[in-house]
Amino acid sequence: MKATTLMQWALSLSLLLLSTTSWGAVKAPPPEMSEETKECVTCHKKHNPGITQQWGASKHYRANVGCYECHQADEGDKDAFMHDGKKVKKLISIIVSPKDCANCHEKEVKQNSESHHVKAARILGSLDNLLAEVVEGNSAMITEGFPEGNSAAAVNGCWQCHGSQVKVLEGGRLDPATWPNTGIGRINPDGSEGACTACHSRHMFSVAQAREPDTCGKCHLGPDHPQKEIYEESKHGIQFKAANHAGKMNLDNPKWIAGEDYFTGPTCATCHMSATRKQGVNHNVGLRISWNNRPPISVRPETTDKKMGSPSASIGWEERRDSMKDVCSACHTEDYVDNFYIQYDGMIELYVDKFAKPGLALYKASKPLLKPAKFSNKIDWIWFELWHHEGRRARMATSMMAPDYTHWHGTYDLAKHFYTKYVPELEKLIQKGEASKDAKKQAAAKVLKAKLDEVLNSKNHMWYLDKMTDKQKAIRKAATEEFKKKYDKK
Repeated sequence: MKATTLMQWALSLSLLLLSTTSWGAVKAPPPEMSEETKECVTCHKKHNPGITQQWGASKHYRANVGCYECHQADEGDKDAFMHDGKKVKKLISIIVSPKDCANCHEKEVKQNSESHHVKAARILGSLDNLLAEVVEGNSAMITEGFPEGNSAAAVNGCWQCHGSQVKVLEGGRLDPATWPNTGIGRINPDGSEGACTACHSRHMFSVAQAREPDTCGKCHLGPDHPQKEIYEESKHGIQFKAANHAGKMNLDNPKWIAGEDYFTGPTCATCHMSATRKQGVNHNVGLRISWNNRPPISVRPETTDKKMGSPSASIGWEERRDSMKDVCSACHTEDYVDNFYIQYDGMIELYVDKFAKPGLALYKASKPLLKPAKFSNKIDWIWFELWHHEGRRARMATSMMAPDYTHWHGTYDLAKHFYTKYVPELEKLIQKGEASKDAKKQAAAKVLKAKLDEVLNSKNHMWYLDKMTDKQKAIRKAATEEFKKKYDKK
């Protein structure tokens, strides 16, 4: 653990750097820059002028917090090394971990430690990482910390968002497969999880930057979780862009409350973290989310928190939804917000009942007919993309009110691939199993066929077999005729 000399003025810095934080009595900040930091700056001005200037524009600089206050290390720290043993002769560590930041920002670090962000590196053992390590990658990246090799696809892809497990080599050096890394769930040598610099980039640590949607967009974009693209399509994103161009967002205001300091264009931070008229800033980004749309079947967030062992498991989805509604109330009426949530819940119900539950049941039933290696079967890829790509897009886009992503990139692709890829591939597996001489595969094919027949004959899918009821057909016909009567002028 690093030296604790900062603690005598930690409360004061907390107030200076994040003035939305509520603290009791505070002490005066250091009257001047430490001699150690002055020595650091003298050298780094020559060799790292960009870094020095970034720090010079930060609130840290104005609070007399410099290089040494953040990078100092104690004897015994895993990543400590003697910096310039001839002149400086100071133990430092390159990584400034959340444990170090907690010397001044204890409340923020505690909140973040209970969030999903800080557990992001758990992907290292997940299905996603199997793709990057094996299916997409190989073991050709040899480093001292990984003598058996590693996948460059994982190192440069997954780990840069989710975080690496930083490996320390002899003399405090950091293994190049695991550093540099600012993944949000990085596992640090001191045992802490997370990287504050994922959002508050070195060395300015700008709160305005952390409030920018582009900051979140480093990780929250792409085919499986395109929140940034979704946001940009939404009215919120459109309003933010216009308001920001006009200089009306006040992103660098210490106090930043929707409805007081700005009146339009909420950002990711506005809804998920920032202060409202009733709530304070909170770095636990899951406390205003009422559905977890990451897994194949949406679940309530407290369920996931319980699996992670997070204290947030005690906070139910209803309370979290009320917290988000409080954010919405800065600009919207109560009826407007309530109706939005009816729409949102309706989409979750549609996705789960029509595609997720039957899709998962069919996939499980197909397992005895598949080759054992994950992603060695066509059906593996189809099912994965159904829930991991199209299904997520539909759900996430609805939650952020982006209709094109909800439909054309979401439910349209989901339905198209369910009926034109998933069902035909299941039918092929059934035919192959029935023709097999293996009695177990014949039995498995029979089970899968029964499940597929059950799904396709259900209310949600019977149209596919041209089994819509006369009443349903009449409703569709009447709607078509009504449309033509109003709009077809030929």
